[in-house]
Amino acid sequence: MHIPDGYLGPQTYVTLSAVLVPVWAAAARRVQRLLKARQVPLMALGAAFSFVVMMFNIPVIGGSTGHAVGAALVAILLGPWAACLSVSIALVIQALLFGDGGITAIGANCFNMAVVMPFVGYHVYRRWAGDAPSPQRRTVAAGVAGYLSILAGATLTGIEFGLQPLLAHTEAGQPLYCPYPLSVAVPAMVIEHLLFFGWVEALATAGIVAALGRQDSALLEMKPASRPVGWLWVGLGVLILLSPLGLLADGTAWGEWSSEQVGAMVGFVPAGMVRLGGVWTALLPDYAPPFIRQPMVGYVVAALVGSGVIVGLTWLMGVALVRRRNAP
Repeated sequence: MHIPDGYLGPQTYVTLSAVLVPVWAAAARRVQRLLKARQVPLMALGAAFSFVVMMFNIPVIGGSTGHAVGAALVAILLGPWAACLSVSIALVIQALLFGDGGITAIGANCFNMAVVMPFVGYHVYRRWAGDAPSPQRRTVAAGVAGYLSILAGATLTGIEFGLQPLLAHTEAGQPLYCPYPLSVAVPAMVIEHLLFFGWVEALATAGIVAALGRQDSALLEMKPASRPVGWLWVGLGVLILLSPLGLLADGTAWGEWSSEQVGAMVGFVPAGMVRLGGVWTALLPDYAPPFIRQPMVGYVVAALVGSGVIVGLTWLMGVALVRRRNAP
């Protein structure tokens, strides 16, 4: 669901970027008011988890790939506003450092994965879990929340893709950006996530919620942990070491092709895609540090670098918001 540069025209990416500004401002105000100092590390951990889990690409029939996002899980633990900020930081770092998602599409990607997914996941979870849920009910509610959250994000992504031929085209009717209409883009995004990636998100969310419930149920009540959570950091480290499994998926996610691949599929390269495609050169493109020859080692290094940057930025933001609230 990481929309690259050149797939969305300015009518879409400017609008969604403008929408994100007040949303981020509102999220900062809510987090500043509600976040406890002891929850700041968990917020940073959630951002890093979302980043790392998105590196685990999974192949599906037809040669496409996809991944979980983890936004619903972060929302269950910290609330949707904190999840909005955490996942947004992860997505921005992905775009800037690794070229995973376009610079012009940051607003769209954050809207789909850092706004829609956390809020859908959080409210579905709260409705299904109820006020005094049993461990089993919490687990089921978390799975449903993860499934519906990623399906909602994928549906919006498909709509954004499919609107481009209507919004921007040449006089001859040739699309300037994403060439696929709504009748193609929406089913392509929805069916993949309905049949495959939604279940991955559901299992990951439900499994982690079940584990957290056994270890420290306070975390599932949006309270500071009642015991040390060092094991969660160990779990993140294990995920980082296992991240090269994401390289085993052969293929490209739907809607994340290069301009050359688009040209081969539809017979032309949209002019806007050519113009915006090279607007940003990532420092470590495709999670492959140029100074490391072994791809799997490079992938782990990229996961370490990205996680470190994301943890640091999220932690600093959380501390700044808490201090601002406590300032006279």
